[in-house]
Amino acid sequence: MEKLTKDEALGKIGGSSLKGYIFCKYADLINLFGTPTFDTPSGDDKVQFEWVIEYEGDVFTIYDWKTYDRRYSIEELNQWNVGGKVYAGDFTTMVENKIKEINKVA
Repeated sequence: MEKLTKDEALGKIGGSSLKGYIFCKYADLINLFGTPTFDTPSGDDKVQFEWVIEYEGDVFTIYDWKTYDRRYSIEELNQWNVGGKVYAGDFTTMVENKIKEINKVA
């Protein structure tokens, strides 16, 4: 599992679509992946934060969708969209399990 840089991500996320959800807080994603790959709002303001992760050869995105509010996404959002080009169930389960492990230790 590896978080991609902006340059690496740009060529790999085109054509992705909603594949599932991850139930967690912004802080959980920061603790697991670090700062978002894209940490400024999208041009249409529909996405405030987006992580691009390569997992077992596939690329997935984790992003807020249509909150239109960075503060809300940071402080209150607990359902994040997962995008990709393939089935994401194994990825979402792995992420949620890793978050549980981190929170158990903390």
